[in-house]
Amino acid sequence: MPGAIYAEGLVKTFGEVRALDGVDLDVPEGTVLGMLGPNGAGKTTAVRVLTTLLRPDRGRAEVAGIDVLAHPDRVRRAIGLSGQFAAVDEYLTGRENLTMVGQLYQMSGRDAKRRAGELLERFNLSDAADRTAKTYSGGMRRRLDLAAALVVSPPVMFMDEPTTGLDPRNRQALWEVIEELVAGGTTLLLTTQYLEEADRLAHDICVVDHGKVIARGTSDQLKARTGGERVEVVVHAAEHIPVAEAVLNGFGKGEGTIEPHTRKITVPVAGGAKLLAEIIRELDTRGVEIDDIGLRRPTLDDVFISLTGHVAEAADGSGESGADADGGTGGRQKKGRKATGPGEPAAVRETAGGGTADGDRGTADKEGVK
Repeated sequence: MPGAIYAEGLVKTFGEVRALDGVDLDVPEGTVLGMLGPNGAGKTTAVRVLTTLLRPDRGRAEVAGIDVLAHPDRVRRAIGLSGQFAAVDEYLTGRENLTMVGQLYQMSGRDAKRRAGELLERFNLSDAADRTAKTYSGGMRRRLDLAAALVVSPPVMFMDEPTTGLDPRNRQALWEVIEELVAGGTTLLLTTQYLEEADRLAHDICVVDHGKVIARGTSDQLKARTGGERVEVVVHAAEHIPVAEAVLNGFGKGEGTIEPHTRKITVPVAGGAKLLAEIIRELDTRGVEIDDIGLRRPTLDDVFISLTGHVAEAADGSGESGADADGGTGGRQKKGRKATGPGEPAAVRETAGGGTADGDRGTADKEGVK
């Protein structure tokens, strides 16, 4: 039986650019799928297809058991979306923004105001609750947008790089909110450039590159594919790097790396703590003074580099960049919400260039390629 989020053979092109090239996804109910990939890999395009903002050229998808193409209105009632850029009304206060979203979800005025107050407190916005959103900093707008996505708790949530631009304290607070949602049964698809975020939150991780899913598994499974342990040594003086490199290569099981500016040498090894003691003795015998040495497992950074050939690139945290975080050219996102029909919640808050929920394919320039 397909999961709460299911996609099979999704293809989407913008001119000559193949943004999605046969993407398959299956996210079980009550779990988090972390979607990783370099800028331009197709992550945001996949989110837009699954949230009815784009029609795929080929393939099919279901969300909460509902066919995305056949019943987009029903899908929108079952999902929540926090897009890559804050979509708040600048001329309303923070409290008014959240209350409006609650009422669009058919909450009573009293319940909407109560929920708005709870979220303002949770996202550390209480002091600015009655200021217009245009006076907010970029990080504050991002937090307000995230709060708007959580006014109700729909069974399926999509968060596209939700913590970009947040400081460490507010990022931690959002992680706790996400964990609470998932513990309550919510299914979440999360795109992120923060690999520690995927490591902490995701039950399963898929790596996307050039519109294809190139790897999938748990964090531990992906790390195991990259190789075993690594020894990291920081020498005291730069002139000791060649000698230390020779020593480590003698114990290593593959090609190492050197960071001259930090005087750090990293080499893959097999042997654990016993081998570490032997390396320390050999470095001491060769007269190499070290500032630090340690044994560590591969990180998701290592996985990312191994699978895609380069490191993950952090997105612009301002939300005001002319180029989007996945390499598109859609320009600045307009703030505002898509009009909804009677009884239809504003679960999908459309941004400029997102296409219409009825499937306006648009152009690459209008929609961007993400």
